[in-house]
Amino acid sequence: MQLSGNISKMHTHLNRGVAQYQLPIGDKLLSMNDLVGEEITLSFDQTIHCQNCGKQTNKSYSQGHCYPCSQKLASCDLCIMKPETCHYHLGTCREPQWGLDNCFSPHVIYLANSSGAKVGITRKRNIPSRWIDQGAINALPILEVDTRLKSGELEMALKQFVNDKTNWRQMLKNEVTPIDLLAIRDQLLSKIGNTIESTGAQILDNEALEINYPVVEYPSKISSLNFDKTPTITGVLKGIKAQYLILESGVLNIRKFSGYNITITY
Repeated sequence: MQLSGNISKMHTHLNRGVAQYQLPIGDKLLSMNDLVGEEITLSFDQTIHCQNCGKQTNKSYSQGHCYPCSQKLASCDLCIMKPETCHYHLGTCREPQWGLDNCFSPHVIYLANSSGAKVGITRKRNIPSRWIDQGAINALPILEVDTRLKSGELEMALKQFVNDKTNWRQMLKNEVTPIDLLAIRDQLLSKIGNTIESTGAQILDNEALEINYPVVEYPSKISSLNFDKTPTITGVLKGIKAQYLILESGVLNIRKFSGYNITITY
């Protein structure tokens, strides 16, 4: 079978503890879990369209946008990556209504184990997709606040004691040691009492969520695949983790190629 169209990051959810993936391609959603173990071919036709305005662009910016949209959309602003720099209160938000809808909604500060303990934040409604997108094998919500800015302040406080980055190569090779997130949570919260108080954060009492991935074989060596260098990529789909397709020929970061017009044959 064959499907063609612009792609974007895979939709994710959990079913009985296993991450489920659907690839948006054109106006279709393709279940990628069903293709694990099968040979697939992905072909890029050298066409990229902006995920926002739909115009053709020679290069993708901010994960699937043309340059003008990457400069005007609030969702592409620096404060999305660094929430502690939120500037809505200064009256300089690129899209004030978008800011109200997205940055003034419940946010969760969490611990996850994707390549070791890390701290992160996400809008509450993005749980557990955010953790699947990072390839976490387990995750634990620890704090909740009512704005993105406050979540960034708490993350900054916690980053003094725990990493906020994932070693993506280690994550894809599944070289991840199980850790006790509950014990780490208790240690960390005792160190940031002042920030918890100043932000009015709610301390959460949850169990860690375990996440399994549809992978039949993890790679021992990581080789990145790139449509710009290799327009046609073929191989047996060995699995999916985070936003990566794990093929026998290498790994492909689907999120990186949002807006690319792809034909998938399976």
